[in-house]
Amino acid sequence: MMDALEDGELNFRFQDKNKFNRTLNRIRTIFEKQRQQHEQDSWTKLIRVLTHEIMNTVSPIASLSDALSKSMDEKGHSELDVKAGLDTISDSSKNLIKFVETYRELSGVARPLKKAIELQDLIDKVIGLDQELLAEKGAVCTYTPEEPDLMVYADEGQISQILINLIKNALQAGAKHINITGKMGKEDDVILCIANDGEPIPVSAQEQIFVPFYTTKKEGSGIGLSLARQIMRQHNGSIDLVKSDVNETVFQMVFR
Repeated sequence: MMDALEDGELNFRFQDKNKFNRTLNRIRTIFEKQRQQHEQDSWTKLIRVLTHEIMNTVSPIASLSDALSKSMDEKGHSELDVKAGLDTISDSSKNLIKFVETYRELSGVARPLKKAIELQDLIDKVIGLDQELLAEKGAVCTYTPEEPDLMVYADEGQISQILINLIKNALQAGAKHINITGKMGKEDDVILCIANDGEPIPVSAQEQIFVPFYTTKKEGSGIGLSLARQIMRQHNGSIDLVKSDVNETVFQMVFR
């Protein structure tokens, strides 16, 4: 039962009205309320970020358009630099379109096309694709399986996308060593841990990094990790931040 609670599988209710079963049903209700509250908090954060980003882009466009319009005389002349103003409006509009396209990408994750994949082959390919960037940053990425011939039933392209993003994030954090380990879990699930020695994720950000559009990077889109979580959920799995301190940052992917 505790496994069901931890996994969020709360579709049970004990019918017998003895004291023990009533207590178990009460525990179920508490867990369900906590889950609903967590989801509500995530939606609230998402709406806050969306509103912030859209207003930051739309407000200058509206203000500048209004200023240009008011500066025009009857002959269409203006004291302001109309071309510069229109260029600014154009750039801002393109940025807003890019933002919306990013959101569409996040909300339209393709259904995974699963097949049996050997993790050694998959991760070797991912490291190979990132080799140029790793060399440029003076970093190394290794894979250490605790057991031979580990396999997952997954969409190779989507899982590769997650791993590439995690490696890229580690390099952006200044990591010089990235180590991926693989093992079998207690329930015959497969567990991947991706550890790096880069700068730790701020404590204030650790609970929000999977919220869509939340980012601590100046040029980040804030969809990489939220997209990764969506992909893993469609694989009936999970991805979580296990730890992030001065020693290492570790993400864990579980394939059930």
